[in-house]
Amino acid sequence: QVLLVESGGDLVHPGGSLRLSCAASGFTFRNTAMSWYRQSPGKEREKVATIASFGSTNYADSVKGRFTISRDNAKNTMYLQMNSLKPEDTAVYYCNSRLQSLDWGQGTQVTVSS
Repeated sequence: QVLLVESGGDLVHPGGSLRLSCAASGFTFRNTAMSWYRQSPGKEREKVATIASFGSTNYADSVKGRFTISRDNAKNTMYLQMNSLKPEDTAVYYCNSRLQSLDWGQGTQVTVSS
């Protein structure tokens, strides 16, 4: 059974930082390209960052230079380090494969507000 559990979301002031985690189980994580997604109220879910199984990364223009995606294949866990957060980063953040082929988890809420 595939399970994705996101955690680490919180309320943070603009300019602050957060580190999100995605704990994965039920599939061969180390062989799977993974991505972080986010969805704000009234908006489509968008892909934020992707990391290949061998570690290469790709970012949406809106987060490039501020967010860093990483993974620990030994722990079946993926991370998203978010720095210089902006109010427009407010969303529910999800993890999934690059192809969105896995069951979605519950997500973790990130709120950036003063």
